[in-house]
Amino acid sequence: MMKNVKSKLLNVKSLSRNKSFLYSLLLLTFYILLLTSSLCFASGGAEGAEAHPSVLKMYLWPVINFLILVFLLVYMMKKMDIKGYFQKRTELIEQTLREAKEARVLAEKALAEVEEKLKLKDKEIEEIVAYARQSAEKEKVRLVEEGEVMKAKLLEQTKNNIEHEVKRAKETIKEEAVLIAMELAEKKIREKLTKEEQIKLLEESLAKIEGR
Repeated sequence: MMKNVKSKLLNVKSLSRNKSFLYSLLLLTFYILLLTSSLCFASGGAEGAEAHPSVLKMYLWPVINFLILVFLLVYMMKKMDIKGYFQKRTELIEQTLREAKEARVLAEKALAEVEEKLKLKDKEIEEIVAYARQSAEKEKVRLVEEGEVMKAKLLEQTKNNIEHEVKRAKETIKEEAVLIAMELAEKKIREKLTKEEQIKLLEESLAKIEGR
């Protein structure tokens, strides 16, 4: 589109140069005719009335030449189609202006589309950043919650382990205390019983074991 507009502008400049050349040619012809007529009138005034036929003859040829030049100019103007030339030039200028206007509208439309896309991209980037921040906050909260849960589980497990170990220790102590007490009791009983009573007690114990 822009190339066509540039081409039209170059054509307009070329037509303008042709028009300027034609105007210059017409002005030059007019100045030549005006100069010729002035010289003829000047020479006629110097000779006076004594050479009236010569003066008439002298004026006749410039007039004929002038008419010939006018005829040639009119013929050239018709041949060159000056009216058509100006009409084409006007149409070309109007077309060039229309195309330039269309190109400007298209350029403004393209610029508006680019700006709109940039706005959408900026908005999309802001949404991505906001989502990332929100996700990071959620992940942070989740990790904290998981940490609290793990902490509670570890405390509970540690508490259970401690209670279990304490229970085992108590049971072990009780068993040892019972054994010690039994040994002490057995020792005291042995000290009090005679040998026959000890043998009898042993036999009774063996009998009870066999009965089980």
